[in-house]
Amino acid sequence: MSSPTYEQIYTLLQEQDQLHLLKYYEELEPDRQASLLEQISAIDWNLIHMVGQKPVSETEAEKKIEPLGAMELSEIEQRHDEFEAIGLEALRAQKTGAVLLAGGQGTRLGFDKPKGMFNIGVTRPLYIFECLINNLMDVVKQAGAWVPLYIMTSQKNHEETTSFFREHDYFGYDPEYIHFFRQDMAPSVDYNGKVLLEAKDRISLSPNGNGGWFSSLCRAGYLEDMHKKGIEWLSVFSVDNVLQRINDPVYVGAVLASGCDCGGKVVRKASPEERVGVLCKESGKPAIVEYYEMTDDMRLLRDENGNLLYNFGVTLNYLFRLKRLEEIRTQKLPVHIVEKKIPYINEKGEEVKPETPNGYKFEELVLDMIHMMDSCLPYEIVRENEFAPVKNREGVDSVDTARELLTRNGVQL
Repeated sequence: MSSPTYEQIYTLLQEQDQLHLLKYYEELEPDRQASLLEQISAIDWNLIHMVGQKPVSETEAEKKIEPLGAMELSEIEQRHDEFEAIGLEALRAQKTGAVLLAGGQGTRLGFDKPKGMFNIGVTRPLYIFECLINNLMDVVKQAGAWVPLYIMTSQKNHEETTSFFREHDYFGYDPEYIHFFRQDMAPSVDYNGKVLLEAKDRISLSPNGNGGWFSSLCRAGYLEDMHKKGIEWLSVFSVDNVLQRINDPVYVGAVLASGCDCGGKVVRKASPEERVGVLCKESGKPAIVEYYEMTDDMRLLRDENGNLLYNFGVTLNYLFRLKRLEEIRTQKLPVHIVEKKIPYINEKGEEVKPETPNGYKFEELVLDMIHMMDSCLPYEIVRENEFAPVKNREGVDSVDTARELLTRNGVQL
């Protein structure tokens, strides 16, 4: 395909009322000019036009939200051996792959590198990436087979991430089974829908949300690779949680035995007010209701035994049937327009790092993928053993709380 010309891009931007993107064009070297024109030609203007439009969705009255019970610890314990045998068989046949969502930076930790490179160790280096690989290695050792691992990076952190893994010899994982791919990017806009420039030769782009993982994986050419390997199930998990078990046999076996399209690891809520999304049913299909969408009635609703009905919070650790993911790929995921603080260059060409939100990013979310499934198994895990998210520098879900939980679980820091 031939490169776009200045005239073509000028006409396009005139139609879109976005000519400001060419403001510094004449100041740029020819290769940077060509790069800017390429970036502009790749913009999905349908996204930009969504700003200011009222989202089309079911009204609250049309939405029928009901509790979705989880497979609880008592049942898992009772059927442990049955599930483990099914899971180990699938793992040994390499029918399950794993996808690590690692496109983010450690900004909230005061760390300006990929989040997975953060050192959570105290007396020795122990990186977030290393914790996750160690957790997956437990499964590899138990099954006696490698789990194909696909690591999603972003444009901003791809080189650093891949170099980091190479420098650390992949933390003992066989590099033949590790595949890196970049997440798709979406432009950022100000409140008036004007695309922001990050530099004179660069439009502001950001990863398109955690729901973009499967389309990005396919665009990188890995769907064919998965078919060749005979992969039938894919787990997807975020970089945050240093204690999570990935593709552990009992979980894999429980999801496969359930006949569901997917499974999700859930924790019993610490209190009705805990700020965590909950797996439930919406209009008959599995769905995740975010904590801010729940009414007081929903939060406090209890069954005849006094247990909260909306009691199981999600941990962003899901297992999807690959065939079903391929089927829903033809349907478009909803796009969420999210207010963010977006660095940009102003009319004088100066870089601005705003302290308050100044525009929108466009994101697809994995929770919408759950709602496109016909069935989902919420699978209860023990919070103290498997849930230690590193989201903040201090306080709740912080570096300190994760260190404490790692120590409690026998990890030497």
